[in-house]
Amino acid sequence: MSLTRKLFSRKFFFVNLVLVGIMIGFVAAFAILAKAPASEGPAIAHAESSPARSVDAATAITQAKAIQSAFNNVANLVLPSVVELSVIGTSTQPQSDQFPWRFFFGDPNQAPEEKSAPKEFEERGLGSGIIVRKDGKKVYVLTNNHVVAGAKDITVKLFDEREFKGAIAGIDIRRDLAVVSFESGDASIRPATLGDSDALQVGDWAIAIGSPFGLFSSVTAGIVSAIGRDGGPEGNISDFIQTDASINRGNSGGALANIDGQVIGINTWIASTTGGSVGLGFSIPINNAVKVIDDIISKGTVRYGWLGVLLSDVARPTLGELGLGDKRGAFIGHVFSDGPAAKGGLKPGDFVTAIDGKTVSSLDQLVRIVGDLAVGSKAAFKVLRDGKPVELKVTIDERKESSAADYSKLWPGLEVSALDKDAAEAASLPKGTKGVVVTSVIAKSPAAALGIQLGDVVTGMNDGAVDGPADFYRALNDARSQKFQFTILRGGQTMTTLALVRK
Repeated sequence: MSLTRKLFSRKFFFVNLVLVGIMIGFVAAFAILAKAPASEGPAIAHAESSPARSVDAATAITQAKAIQSAFNNVANLVLPSVVELSVIGTSTQPQSDQFPWRFFFGDPNQAPEEKSAPKEFEERGLGSGIIVRKDGKKVYVLTNNHVVAGAKDITVKLFDEREFKGAIAGIDIRRDLAVVSFESGDASIRPATLGDSDALQVGDWAIAIGSPFGLFSSVTAGIVSAIGRDGGPEGNISDFIQTDASINRGNSGGALANIDGQVIGINTWIASTTGGSVGLGFSIPINNAVKVIDDIISKGTVRYGWLGVLLSDVARPTLGELGLGDKRGAFIGHVFSDGPAAKGGLKPGDFVTAIDGKTVSSLDQLVRIVGDLAVGSKAAFKVLRDGKPVELKVTIDERKESSAADYSKLWPGLEVSALDKDAAEAASLPKGTKGVVVTSVIAKSPAAALGIQLGDVVTGMNDGAVDGPADFYRALNDARSQKFQFTILRGGQTMTTLALVRK
């Protein structure tokens, strides 16, 4: 068949008709889908093809202004209650840019400069303070002890830049706090509102207010980075608030406020290798200072509760052998024979887990709780003794340095730990030797008087064997025994000490 006849044949006509129909159908379907609203098509198709949502700039600015207003409010509330303290004192070394002390603002591990022959110099410094109370014309300012210690002259500069002559009302060395007073009849002088530092949470806003480097009434903001930090400088017993709000020299004694404009801390020290802020600032919780403020204003001094014990940081293997495992608390290593603890029935080896219903989770926490107990009050102690719970009532005495430093009355005066493989090898002990190794001997204590030395291995007490820490404390606390002789291994030789009489 010729090409012309094929093109005009009936069969070819029908094929062309079908192809044209298919093409018309595709075009119509495409036109319908293109006009359809997005909500009518398949969900997955619209999710892939829908444009990104645009940012509502007005809403974002409104939210940012709300936060800004909150900070404005904090500044308006707290700034009038924060003062600058200009201090003149004396020093036995030339003035440096590290006033008041290198320790509080520099590297705590950095060795001090070599001292020349003692010679007095006038030293000037700046710090901050918080107006916490007003009684008639007397105004009281809370600050750090290291800001005003040794001061001969103190000038208090208010937010409105008026200046007053200040005087130290009292100090608390153990918490590095002090109260300075000045007189003014101005009714506009406003004490700060104190918050509840126990309610703080990590991540809360934290606003530091003070005079860093003499830059009067500066405000910096950050968050609460951590709470309950122990190990402050100079043996400070506080559990610090850590913050990344910028704190520098001159901020010491100033306020750390929350977003409600309440003071929740006293800025005290920073961790830094340069002396400048690196985002590691530490503040004393305001709840730690309330009793100090009350005591100083009412009595002129701070009275600390005294339990009459020395606490020990015991290694985990030893705690395990004592049946304490991973339990949290504070281990009593020694008891003063005439102290409140001994009179109340506490003994060496007791593991304190709670005081007056407050959980004790560390040695430092026990020190803080006992220090805040009222002198003469009775406190309920929960302890674990030989793995068993015991409850005791102890009448708290006032802490006096003369009593706390009299180690001749300390029982027993030595600390021990489990005799593990490493300790046995270090002491060249025969295989299978049992006992406890002496890890500490307190100077001027009964144990020191007996001549017991660090590294001695106690294998027996009186006529009984000591196989481990549990045996040691059972024998030590045996009420039937008043005299104690220790059998020890030293340098490969066995010896027995003189008798130690428990007082």
